[in-house]
Amino acid sequence: MGIRHIALFSWRDDVTQAQVAEVEALLAGLPGTVPALRSYAFGPDLGLGEGRHDFAVVADLDDEAGFAAYRDHPAHQAALKVIRPMLAGRAAVQFRLPA
Repeated sequence: MGIRHIALFSWRDDVTQAQVAEVEALLAGLPGTVPALRSYAFGPDLGLGEGRHDFAVVADLDDEAGFAAYRDHPAHQAALKVIRPMLAGRAAVQFRLPA
């Protein structure tokens, strides 16, 4: 059974499209850099509903060790150093995928 990690970001009001583009460029490099990633997707919210966040990241990994490897990988940590100052809020969840 694998693990799915979902992170939802709400940007501060002063975050620019250029900053979001930088985040997207950093995240785009992770699948080729972090061996533990089995599937990886991210993007801005489409604004189709209420109670939403601005941006989502979805990562599929084999197991807890894979999640820890992704979480602690230097390339992921570098992306987080850019993302954290931009955040007004964040939510995350990890759950097991069915076999």
